[in-house]
Amino acid sequence: MSIHTRRERERADREKLIVTAARELAEAEGWDAVTTRRLAEKVEYSQPVLYSHFNGKDAIVAAVAVEGFAELATQLRAARVEAADAEAALAAVGRAYTAFADRRPALYDAMFSQAVTLPFATPDAPPALHAGFDELVTAIRPYAGGVDTGLLTETFWAALHGLTTLTRSGRIPAAQHDERLALLIARFTGRES
Repeated sequence: MSIHTRRERERADREKLIVTAARELAEAEGWDAVTTRRLAEKVEYSQPVLYSHFNGKDAIVAAVAVEGFAELATQLRAARVEAADAEAALAAVGRAYTAFADRRPALYDAMFSQAVTLPFATPDAPPALHAGFDELVTAIRPYAGGVDTGLLTETFWAALHGLTTLTRSGRIPAAQHDERLALLIARFTGRES
């Protein structure tokens, strides 16, 4: 192994360590607790080392968000391909999406609530962002019926995000989450519930 290859591997390992530490700290204490000073202490590197990898907290949060989108895409795909038919796939994707947000609140916040400079809805978006959206598109496509599939998918995604956000914030009761999700799926599939 060349010195250059070893240094690249070490650099990638440090970046992964920093991102993992940020995720752990955010899950334990919230994103306000994640500072470059605290991260430097946690990973046992100086703040200048952190800044040699990331331009600050926002860049670290963006890296966490990209990881989150990759994980979400994997979970959505698994839910979709295990389903027996298109309606079951859409329902499974909806459940997987909301369960992901419920299990990983700080990660979900990095993806959707924290300030990040990631380009969304453009060809320049990281592949992980496209992968997650593409899983939603694949699940919604059978129900497009002449409507622009991208717009319909964005609407479905917005509904899932709205249900997730309103439930997490206590604006709507969590006890009826499954009923709301079933109603949403029924409306998108054209089946009356």
